[in-house]
Amino acid sequence: MPLEFSTGDVVQMRKPHACGSDRWRIYRVGADIGIRCLGCGRRVMLPRRKFERGVRRVLPGDEGEPT
Repeated sequence: MPLEFSTGDVVQMRKPHACGSDRWRIYRVGADIGIRCLGCGRRVMLPRRKFERGVRRVLPGDEGEPT
């Protein structure tokens, strides 16, 4: 079953980014998914299939914000 994503959602990925953060905000949805690391701000584009395999869970919007 395909997962539903929209821009602004915060997701937790299976693998952490090089900066150590595993939380990402979605900024583009389409055939490719654009995500921005909430730890360092790096932007990455992933094919939808690879993105869906790498997502662990979708977080509530305010949970992804650093304190």
